[in-house]
Amino acid sequence: MNVQSAFAACKAEGRAALVGYLPAGFPTVADSIAAIDTMIDSGVDIVEIGMPYTDPVMDGPAIQRAAQQALDNGFRTKDLFEVLDAVSGRVPILVMTYWNLVERYGVRRFGHDLAGCGGAGLITPDLIPEEAQEWMAVSDGYDLDRVFLVAPSSTDARLRSTCEASRGFVYAQSIMGVTGVRAGTSSAAPELVRRTREVTDLPIGVGLGVRDGAQAAEVGAFADAVIVGSAFINCLLDTDSATGGKKLAALTSDLAAGVRSGRD
Repeated sequence: MNVQSAFAACKAEGRAALVGYLPAGFPTVADSIAAIDTMIDSGVDIVEIGMPYTDPVMDGPAIQRAAQQALDNGFRTKDLFEVLDAVSGRVPILVMTYWNLVERYGVRRFGHDLAGCGGAGLITPDLIPEEAQEWMAVSDGYDLDRVFLVAPSSTDARLRSTCEASRGFVYAQSIMGVTGVRAGTSSAAPELVRRTREVTDLPIGVGLGVRDGAQAAEVGAFADAVIVGSAFINCLLDTDSATGGKKLAALTSDLAAGVRSGRD
């Protein structure tokens, strides 16, 4: 299930999509499956599953803590596909991963297993299109989305080449920095989205910093997708699964209401 159908449905409703991120295996494989199910039940349109990794580039404190908990509890790459297999089928599921994990697993093998489990594609924050030839071929072969990132520092030429290589949507990194909730939304995001729209018809999702429905409404007023990660993770850190699950459902509902009010 690719993301095009989800974006088309949201566009027909006159709203942005809500994309929810959680690391696979956080804090355990079974708990991560239950948490993603809760997010889907409570209103996310697209799920982004992170691959826990010991040396992240883009991940802020919350994601780093969650990834370390997953690794401490024995997470391995094969567990990603168990999570995917368990949650796929209701909304599109993308995997966000650093590229060396895919290379280590084997690019073709990764694409085969991702497609076999119903995955929609990959978001690759540290892979630039010029170095993605193998992934371009494999993603074409398995009809998988490939989502590359643009940032406020991207030149117009970089925006164009990144969008031309992308399929599904384009991930607009709203700030120069790592992930994490923030008091206010990025002032650079609207301009980045405006510049990106000039070079592509693909949907544009804005990530980094959104923590509640009010901020989701702000971002959803100008972007095609609002991407939320750390705020979801914070619901599950330092709590038991029952309490965390209730907080996760409440936050998801609040964010889902936010993206539905952003263009009123």
